[in-house]
Amino acid sequence: MTDLARPLMILVAGPYRGGTGDDPDRIAVNHRRIQEACLELFRAGHLAVNGEDLALPLAELAGSTRVGDAAFDEVFHPMGRRLVARCDGVLRLPGASAGSDEMVELARARGAAVWTDIADVPPAG
Repeated sequence: MTDLARPLMILVAGPYRGGTGDDPDRIAVNHRRIQEACLELFRAGHLAVNGEDLALPLAELAGSTRVGDAAFDEVFHPMGRRLVARCDGVLRLPGASAGSDEMVELARARGAAVWTDIADVPPAG
């Protein structure tokens, strides 16, 4: 059982490409929402992470030139899967996202907490 009074490592999962038609400006808006949630969790005393900020530089190093190419796919969702295996919980942001839904399923399968509203995440003790 997770001690919810301590600072938690929380994966923020939300739409990145979902609903964007791969439009870079719309992707940027989604990415910003994920980062803003990370900041809010950080200010609440937690360590918030998101796969995008870790995967995108690696995908570029792997040779990715566009969202959804082979190098992107090599890194992007696998990064999220590895993160969720190490996190105390997942904050699932609103919006259609198969990848985020997968992160929630993986978290639940290992008994990690899942929140769908940032207000429900307990403050760090």
